[in-house]
Amino acid sequence: MRKLNSRDYTVIGIFLLIFFVFVMRFGYFQIIHAEDYVNAGKNVSSHSVAVKSTRGEILDRNGYPLVTNRQGNAVIFDASNKFPTYEKQTERNRIILKLINLFEASDEEWIDNLPIEVDEAGNVTFEEDREEDIELMKSRDKLNLNSYATAENCLDALIERYSLQDYSKQDACKIASVCYEMLLKTFNEANPYTFADDVSDKLVSIIKENSADLPGVDIEITTYREYTDGTIAPHIIGMTGVISAEEYEANKDTYGMTDIIGKNGIELSMESYLKGKNGLKTYYNDASGATRVEYTLNPEQGNNIILTIDYPLQKITQDAVRNCLYELEGDGSPPAGSAVVIKVDTGEVLAAATYPSYDVENYNEDYKKLVQNAAAPLWNRAFLSTYTPGSTMKPAISIAGLEEGLIGPDDGTFCNSTYTYKDITLGCTSAHGFTNVVSAIHHSCNIFFYQLGEKLGISTMNDYRKTLGFGQKTGIEVEEATGTLDSPAYRQTLGQEWYPGFTLQSAIGNAGDTATPIQLANYCATIANGGTRYKCTLIKSIKSYDYSTTIFENTPVVAAHTGVSLNSLNLVREGMLRVGTIGFCKEAFQDLPIQAAAKTGTSQVEKDINGSRKICNNGFLIAYAPYDNPEIAVCIALEGASSGASVAPVARDIFAYYFKEDKESDPEDEQENENEVESPDEETTDIRNEDLIQ
Repeated sequence: MRKLNSRDYTVIGIFLLIFFVFVMRFGYFQIIHAEDYVNAGKNVSSHSVAVKSTRGEILDRNGYPLVTNRQGNAVIFDASNKFPTYEKQTERNRIILKLINLFEASDEEWIDNLPIEVDEAGNVTFEEDREEDIELMKSRDKLNLNSYATAENCLDALIERYSLQDYSKQDACKIASVCYEMLLKTFNEANPYTFADDVSDKLVSIIKENSADLPGVDIEITTYREYTDGTIAPHIIGMTGVISAEEYEANKDTYGMTDIIGKNGIELSMESYLKGKNGLKTYYNDASGATRVEYTLNPEQGNNIILTIDYPLQKITQDAVRNCLYELEGDGSPPAGSAVVIKVDTGEVLAAATYPSYDVENYNEDYKKLVQNAAAPLWNRAFLSTYTPGSTMKPAISIAGLEEGLIGPDDGTFCNSTYTYKDITLGCTSAHGFTNVVSAIHHSCNIFFYQLGEKLGISTMNDYRKTLGFGQKTGIEVEEATGTLDSPAYRQTLGQEWYPGFTLQSAIGNAGDTATPIQLANYCATIANGGTRYKCTLIKSIKSYDYSTTIFENTPVVAAHTGVSLNSLNLVREGMLRVGTIGFCKEAFQDLPIQAAAKTGTSQVEKDINGSRKICNNGFLIAYAPYDNPEIAVCIALEGASSGASVAPVARDIFAYYFKEDKESDPEDEQENENEVESPDEETTDIRNEDLIQ
């Protein structure tokens, strides 16, 4: 026998190594992962669909739930589960109409977004205020019709596309609505179509009983937003809805075409925290037709938002605004107004009320009435309405004069009710006699501020007003307006000439100056807290879905250190204290457990009332309390109010609730204040002198 040499050993070694690797791989496939490969061999096809995450909750600052979630039923079309393909349109039409008939018999709604209506006589029209949807429907990618195509033309095109010639116009329009929406939502195996949301258990049972005749129609358990009280702060909380085509295009990396997304308010601004992350569910179909389902990616629930809003105080504020508006004589226009409550040392918004308002739970049902309402209940007056602020501007002008050294505590002017400026005589509502800065704020003397404004000039006044927050946003997390400060540059943007008299008007809060109620509340808070202006906020903290982890804890953010001296602030605050205790707000504030400082204001606006133009007043009040240790500041702005003093009952109700010793009771149990408050004889200090712009 030949003796093996080194080369032979090498060949044998290589052979044994290959054999060992083969055995190990064989064991890996046939033993360790045998079941996986058996299943894979059985699977003929598979597809995945998104599993929607549960949206985070929204609570008030004390943990009281404002927005939660509940489970409900959605009726969906599943293309992977025998729902007819587009090639079988006739069968699709039969199923869709049968479903529609079941829903109508049960008096329940299905998703009908087609901007076309057919009346009982067969007349076809476009729905009102649907211009964008109509334009999309006629576009090249959809029906490819001319821009001047009528509603009848559009319906005819839909009937032809979806083979609806054998149906009545009414039924054809209903079926076409579903088919067209399926097109918009890109219905396919990976993307089921939602035919109806929030369907009753009774109707679900009926659909299941008819399942043999409704192939591919499934029931999906999903979550829906639930509101503890849909009338509480709807303009702040906002709403959710199915993602639009534009929103999907901008977010398609993280959203599906049927996902729910925040549309406005906190639901929109905190969308990235509230939404969570969708999961993935995969369907495996084997050769025998059986289906196996696996969650290949678990959904992650959204985080919970803790607001700075105090639920009981919010309700008290809303009720106070409404009650005061209906107690006022008004000017014939729909009652409207707002109020904002802010913590002076943090910028946290404790309450922000807008009237008229709406119930977010009934938004979809009431939408047409809401958008057609002349009083604009969907508009957030607290953050978006800009008003000429009237005499509430006078503390800011006082600060400017004191800081510039143009006036001191004992300096003043003599008011005999008139003031001559460039051969124009300007008036005050009373002859106040000798008036210094404290008494000028107390009595709201126009003459004092005309003279001070003339000395300061518009540029210097605006420097101080910007520092105090005018003409810029507060930083609140939802949409807000900026307001304006009058100036030659601003007038130039309007194509207008600047007149020197505008400076005097601006000094009393008229001319082209405008501010939002939240700006005015924050300005008042800045005066109250010693001169620090904070960024306004609605967010107290953000918690994980199970509340075990704090994702974000808000801390006060300083927007500006005004640098205003304590001496100047004390003089201004003394004048405001007099307004609250012996001045225009005395009657409203006299029974409060604390002293409140305030400044009233009135401005004029031209309105169209009953077909004619009319000059009307708006009433304003800024106030803070307690005077000696400020905690909260408020702004009330009521449209059509005769004076600033007439809106003081709103501040009274806010202060009375906030500073009462026992606040444990639910606001539902609070008795509405029925007391009629007589407005003190406040001078209408802010009457516009049109001669100034001649």
